[in-house]
Amino acid sequence: MSRIAPTFAKLKEQGKTGLITFITAGDPAREQTVPLMHALVAGGADVLELGVPFSDPMAEGPVIQRACERALALGVTIHDVFGYVREFRRSNAHTPVVLMGYANPIERIGADAFIVAAREAGADGAIVVDYPPEECEEFAAKMRAAGLDLIFLLAPTSTEKRVQQVAKVGGGFSYYVSLKGVTGAGHIDTAEVAERIAGIRRHVALPIGVGFGIRDAATAKALAKVADAVVIGSRIIQEIEASPPGQAVAAVQAFTSGIRSALDAA
Repeated sequence: MSRIAPTFAKLKEQGKTGLITFITAGDPAREQTVPLMHALVAGGADVLELGVPFSDPMAEGPVIQRACERALALGVTIHDVFGYVREFRRSNAHTPVVLMGYANPIERIGADAFIVAAREAGADGAIVVDYPPEECEEFAAKMRAAGLDLIFLLAPTSTEKRVQQVAKVGGGFSYYVSLKGVTGAGHIDTAEVAERIAGIRRHVALPIGVGFGIRDAATAKALAKVADAVVIGSRIIQEIEASPPGQAVAAVQAFTSGIRSALDAA
């Protein structure tokens, strides 16, 4: 079993909404990735998503696209991502780490090699944006056998059949995309999200995290009433971009603390 299920069980026991945070591995500098991961945990993150840099991140808005470009310019590869997880695990054995990215880097090294490397590094699962659940039963089974969760996205446009397939093969939590569009875009209709999540829960027993477009404490607090966790990525990367040299880690921890406080007050 990965660390994800026990983490959500503890949050439920405490009556808390989870905070899932995203950064791109290698951005803004190779040596800052692990300190940023620790800063997110110190700020109150319950689960870390670590983005695998990719040249064509189709679901990402301009903010995360820029982060991928910066990391790729530094030569960061999927093997470096495994290395960051290993380094993080030297001093944090409990916070779940989910690798998030696209099929191409996995296909290049091979699905079996990816699973072995992810497990040995200390990761807990993966979100592969362009792996549809209908084509992932074998891969999901191999992930489960290795103690890893394969996490899928659900969207406002997801059919009942797609939801049922995610319920069948998904693990860890289900990631509900709160709006039509890319990461960091648009305005969230909380009532619509609540209605869609209620429909998803009829089929999916996993915890549900809501992401895309959560930019501030007020939105996070509103969604805490209907979701098991909120997911924030683009806004964190904007904090990194806006920080003077050497101050990104502190800025990210401070921002994360603000979101954590809002969720706890919900």
